[in-house]
Amino acid sequence: MTAPLAPTLLGVIDRLLPELIAFRRDLHAHPELSFEEHRTTQRLRERLEEAGLQPRSVSETGLVVDLGATSPRRRVALRGDIDALPVRERTGLDWSSTVDGACHACGHDVHTTALLGAALALAEVADELAARDVAVRLVFQPAEERMPGGAMKFVRAGVMSGVDTVYAVHCDPSLDVGEIGLREGALTAAADQVTVTLRGRGGHTSRPFLTEDLTYALGKVITDVPAVLSRRVDPRSGLVLVWGRVCAGEAINVIPSTGLAQGTVRMLDVGLWEQIGDLLHEVVEEVAAPYGVAVAIDHVRGVPPVVNDASAVAALGRATMAAGLRPVPTPHSLGGEDFAWMLHEAEGAMARLGTRTPGGRTFDLHQGDLVVDEGAVRHGTALLTLAAAGEWTRVERD
Repeated sequence: MTAPLAPTLLGVIDRLLPELIAFRRDLHAHPELSFEEHRTTQRLRERLEEAGLQPRSVSETGLVVDLGATSPRRRVALRGDIDALPVRERTGLDWSSTVDGACHACGHDVHTTALLGAALALAEVADELAARDVAVRLVFQPAEERMPGGAMKFVRAGVMSGVDTVYAVHCDPSLDVGEIGLREGALTAAADQVTVTLRGRGGHTSRPFLTEDLTYALGKVITDVPAVLSRRVDPRSGLVLVWGRVCAGEAINVIPSTGLAQGTVRMLDVGLWEQIGDLLHEVVEEVAAPYGVAVAIDHVRGVPPVVNDASAVAALGRATMAAGLRPVPTPHSLGGEDFAWMLHEAEGAMARLGTRTPGGRTFDLHQGDLVVDEGAVRHGTALLTLAAAGEWTRVERD
């Protein structure tokens, strides 16, 4: 990275910081669910245009902005997700959600604001970008929380065309603010939805031998299918099938004729994710077969694993140090993240952005009481900005 560049950009970010914190609080107070982020998109559009940038729409919500060289030797993309969750906020903050049943319980308001800050900071050195034949594409993506995700929609619209490297951050309330979690390889898991429906002759619980005892069969599916899968795949793949909803019956003395189990199957291995559908069907049918019930399996593929490229993680590490932040190792997670679709198109990496106040409480994501230390706004902005600026050294080495 050119020596004077990091201090210059960090100075711009610190000057913008009060505005960025106010912008984040406004987003937090006005959360919008997946593919409904119209106000959020408009607020972003107005501020980007005010900075002389030309944001464009590729779907009903969300924006893409290009700056730097028009025909670059390298193009880096920075991605931020803009949607909220259908969760009621319980923080009591002055800028709490004003929308009943929706809030930014996953920190996407921080991701969005950090990306806006990176856009505004990089806009001030756009001529330098162009002079070095480097371009930056800023992707304000909708609907990360809806599988298979808004990222897939953006990829199909050509947003990743010509991109060499893509970076993103995700809030992590288990890390102190100022810490950046980095990991090569799988960071998050593939996440698919599974529904198993069983059907059979109902009857009285006094005569199960005259029925297909559907409730008993469903219990075997619930317990035995995860167990069998654990013996049919390499445990290093991190596969886990967990049921979240089970329904059968209405009366205690009646064997029902239908029942279902719904859950998610997750894994860290891309190769297994591409094959799991056939194995899942085989195991469910084998487990249910002795009970004579009819089986229907609905397997909905969600998102693949986020697999961080080693060179991109190294670049994030350099940006972390240049921003005065502390890189720390981070474990992989079995949560799903649609940023993975972008990594199918270009090398790249996602970093964990520390949001815990040092010495303070460790919150959970997707909970209505999540409170983010607002220092994360500055640090996320700095990391994304300097990661993009670091692409300049790649051109200089070529």
